[in-house]
Amino acid sequence: MYSHGMVASGGDLVTVAGQVGIGPQGVAGPDVGSQTRQAFENVRAIVEAAGCTMADVVRLQTFLVSADDIPGFMKARQEAFPEYFPSGVYPPNTLLVVSGLVRPELRVEVERRCEGLCEGLGVTQRSAPGTPGRSERGGGVRGATRLCRGAPNVGGFRGATRLCRGAPNVGGYGGPSRGPPSL
Repeated sequence: MYSHGMVASGGDLVTVAGQVGIGPQGVAGPDVGSQTRQAFENVRAIVEAAGCTMADVVRLQTFLVSADDIPGFMKARQEAFPEYFPSGVYPPNTLLVVSGLVRPELRVEVERRCEGLCEGLGVTQRSAPGTPGRSERGGGVRGATRLCRGAPNVGGFRGATRLCRGAPNVGGYGGPSRGPPSL
């Protein structure tokens, strides 16, 4: 199983696991630019599933498999960031060159962290309308909370929430890659 992200207890920290350039139709393309754009879209879907926006992102970490990919990554980032961060204030980005990613055709992986009380966080549980535990905004909660439709309520870390467990696999673990979680 691959956990796309977690919300810390209290809902003031969202960590998005590494996202790669795989969408609903598979790998976005052989080049780092198309894979970077798809990875950013995957991250946005997960950030929004947590009730945040890209403006809540405070840190990025990017992994490239070759220093030769830096110009292509920077170009894709320069094209995408004005849409994601219209204020022009961009979060810091650590850029690392690594020997490889989970699949040989992948060129880039992006992780993000959001901080602040994002709209929609602090839910107690998502369940059918009119049933006990229906989503209710409120202070932080202890224990696990389901934030993606159809995802099982899981624990594993006291006071943390996994986002989209059971969602389509983006990272290449345990089955066909079908893109980011559908909400």
